[in-house]
Amino acid sequence: MTVRFRAFALDSERRQLRRGDADVHLTPKAFDLLAVLVAEAPRVVHKKELHERLWPDSFVAEATLVGLVKELRRALDDRDPAAPLIRTAHGVGYAFAGAIDVNASDLPPGVSRWLVVGRRRIPLADGNHVIGRDPAVAIHLDSSGVSRRHACIVVRGDSVALEDLGSKNGTRLNDRAIAGRVELHDGDQIQLGPAVVVYRSSTSGSSTETLAPATGR
Repeated sequence: MTVRFRAFALDSERRQLRRGDADVHLTPKAFDLLAVLVAEAPRVVHKKELHERLWPDSFVAEATLVGLVKELRRALDDRDPAAPLIRTAHGVGYAFAGAIDVNASDLPPGVSRWLVVGRRRIPLADGNHVIGRDPAVAIHLDSSGVSRRHACIVVRGDSVALEDLGSKNGTRLNDRAIAGRVELHDGDQIQLGPAVVVYRSSTSGSSTETLAPATGR
């Protein structure tokens, strides 16, 4: 699946970053860092998590991660502090903050509702869809701060609703804490602890969608 932002196209499977028709060179670890940040956008990925994902079997100094971020910013021409692509959450970690266009054509034909979880597209059929850190739930989020059974999306005919399941860190819809069951609409951003997912709907499915950067986080 190809992800596009500004003039760039990122293909993680082919390990290729292009700007227009030209390849953009990144060292292997810098490419891995960009892929992680884009996949997890717009949430802030903690430095500890980045170290575990980029260097799972070794210890590296924090300066190594800082150097990769600098390499990405140079390669992406990320110079505008008012509208950065790679955002620094000081003392915490980093986030990809640009608007993302993703190809959702891998959805089965006829799917009219789905959840965007990083680069995954999860169809929502009629029924209950529990979201949480428990691997056994319908929508698994492997992120600290997400409860094992955090929230649930309930699909009943034309009605789609979200409810919190008594999670430790709460559930927010478009940056507002929810209480009880609330209706979902196309483009709604759902925040579960540190994780952010997006609800999408269409009468005929969708081939392309744009995920705007999160604000106020």
